[in-house]
Amino acid sequence: MGPDPAVAAVRLAVRGTLREIDAGDLVLVACSGGADSLALAGALAFEAARSGHRAGGVTVDHGLQEGSAERAAGVVRAMARLGLEPAEAVRVTVGTSGGPEAAARDARYAALADAAARHRATVVLLGHTRDDQAETVLLGLARGSGARSLAGMAGTAGRYRRPLLDLDRDLVRRACLAMGLDPWEDPHNDDPAFTRSRIRRNVLPLLEKELGPGVAAALARTARMLRDDADALDAWAERALREAEEAGGAGAVLAVGVLAGLPRAVRTRLLRRAAIAAGSPPGTLAAVHVDAVDALVTAWRGQSHVDLPGRVRAWRRYEKLLFGPSESSDK
Repeated sequence: MGPDPAVAAVRLAVRGTLREIDAGDLVLVACSGGADSLALAGALAFEAARSGHRAGGVTVDHGLQEGSAERAAGVVRAMARLGLEPAEAVRVTVGTSGGPEAAARDARYAALADAAARHRATVVLLGHTRDDQAETVLLGLARGSGARSLAGMAGTAGRYRRPLLDLDRDLVRRACLAMGLDPWEDPHNDDPAFTRSRIRRNVLPLLEKELGPGVAAALARTARMLRDDADALDAWAERALREAEEAGGAGAVLAVGVLAGLPRAVRTRLLRRAAIAAGSPPGTLAAVHVDAVDALVTAWRGQSHVDLPGRVRAWRRYEKLLFGPSESSDK
């Protein structure tokens, strides 16, 4: 008799990811001890033993709850029992920039990147499910973000892979229990102080009740389609940026004529890239800033300049759009 159908589905998803990675390479799983990442760790241990890959695991201790070090040690023991090697816990210090959720995420990814570098891991697997994807799309909608944010999380992003993005959370948790694993439920998942928790516990269930089942799957499909669109527009913007630079001259100088001939969706992407390249921090460069720079191209009435985060300034000089430090345009 074969494995439980839920276990088989999770293993199949991991198997598909491992096919893209050379045998013998080290694959790390980021495991919080929750059901999703624990099921992923169990599936990785099973599949790697059959595919010739090396498999390890990392848990990140954010130090935000009492007893977090002991729980992290328990996750390490669980990963070791699965046969993952290395199996380690990394303690991080969570800052305050961007709010508690963003700060914890930044600290976590920094720790995972460091672990991957230390162990020379090819990829790191993350346990995000289709429900996580739906929550991410709703967060983007609430913030009034563009298509890139609404596109949600990519299945592949640099060293990171998300094999479970097409599987719903209930199935993955059934797989975890069927594997005989004992997951830990993070109390932050039920804490209404966190926006994602409110979406998970209140908003998505309400949408399912009022609109019918399948809302999470529909949001995930929307994210996948928007990601294709965003990828195409980003590629177009990158080509157009090179053309505008070539026509504009040396340095951060863009030809207004090239910019004006582009669709707004492409031009604003290009202007955002140019501002970031000039030193404006992407985390604080907002749509309102990009719109103001866009007005220098499409609605120029002699306005002098636009000040951007990071002490960067954009200004127009005849048929050129320039980016530089705030003081540069005053010379």
